[in-house]
Amino acid sequence: MLITGGRVLVDSGTYLQDGAILIQGDSIAAVGPREKIAEQVDADVPRFTFEGTVLPGLIDAHVHLAFDGGPDPVSTLQNSTDDVLLDDMRRRAEQLLLSGVTTARDLGDRSGLVLRLAAEITAHRTPGPMIISAGTPLTTPGGHCHFLGGEVSGEAEIRDLVRRNLESGAGVIKIMATGGGLTKGGPKSNESQFSAEELAAVVDEAHTAGVPVAAHAHGSDGITAAVEAGVDTIEHCTWMTDGGLDFRPHVVQQIIDKAITVCPAVSPHWQMLPKLFGEERAVAMFDLVRRMADAGVRLVAGTDAGVQRAGFSGLVSALSFYSHLGMSNGSIIDMATSEAARALGLGATTGRIAPGHRADLLLVDGDPLANLDALKDVRAVFAAGLRHEPTATAE
Repeated sequence: MLITGGRVLVDSGTYLQDGAILIQGDSIAAVGPREKIAEQVDADVPRFTFEGTVLPGLIDAHVHLAFDGGPDPVSTLQNSTDDVLLDDMRRRAEQLLLSGVTTARDLGDRSGLVLRLAAEITAHRTPGPMIISAGTPLTTPGGHCHFLGGEVSGEAEIRDLVRRNLESGAGVIKIMATGGGLTKGGPKSNESQFSAEELAAVVDEAHTAGVPVAAHAHGSDGITAAVEAGVDTIEHCTWMTDGGLDFRPHVVQQIIDKAITVCPAVSPHWQMLPKLFGEERAVAMFDLVRRMADAGVRLVAGTDAGVQRAGFSGLVSALSFYSHLGMSNGSIIDMATSEAARALGLGATTGRIAPGHRADLLLVDGDPLANLDALKDVRAVFAAGLRHEPTATAE
């Protein structure tokens, strides 16, 4: 298929005007000026003529397809059978796709359902983004998200669960380095859950298999321990303590030196945080993200989709948080495309419009470099070369 666009985003903040993209199978075969690429294409090749903007498909680096985004996602999960839950997850995956997300990293699953869903999507039996799944996240007995089945105690159990996740096809290992608010009665968000030796065992087991580690870490102590263990991404990274916030510049420098990526996992409804945490605390938390960005920490976009108030079509709304911090639209789009792909280990295969990359594309009417909200005006999404439209079924 030949796709032509008024603007094609071919690099960070850079448009190719009146461009064209040739797709062969599930990959991009060529990119260039419309007339030049059209000369290479036989007359019988299908064409999709579009006068808006073509950009790489978006990447949501932090979702939970097992949760429903409702007021009590844990209860909903616990009251669902695996069959019902998998069917609901199929609908959530399609929501992601039709909002422009062509790759998602799922960081917490039950019964391997996300891995089953990912296989369906790969086989084109179910519409959805490519999914990188963590399988069952590691936590302590009674710890954060223990209800997903990943309770472990001691290095032997830790290594065993990591291996079982890898054998099932996990593309990332998730560890709950600290507690979290989603788990009623569990450790507080600032409280660490694993020792330095246990974190090191997770990283060793995963890295030996060539798979990255994502650490859920709100507390400053947990963040510090995760950085020292050598994880690949830190989720949330809110620098919490029992009495407030503790931003540690020396740890931030280690994050930079070790090329660790931070996914703040900002809610689509981030504007509500001042009401939840108080104006002063929320502003302080926002400022810590700005300070990390200013220091040179690599940030990627994620929504925590599935938890309370976080649906599966809210990535663009979450991106507005970074506009609020003063970041440029080009940099923000990078966070949800090329930078996210690099952080997920997919930089050579998606996140950019380039020959040899997967044909993951988002077509929108407006100019998102001028107005980020243009990303909401989705005309079509191509995932691995297959076209999907918000008002039509996949072709």
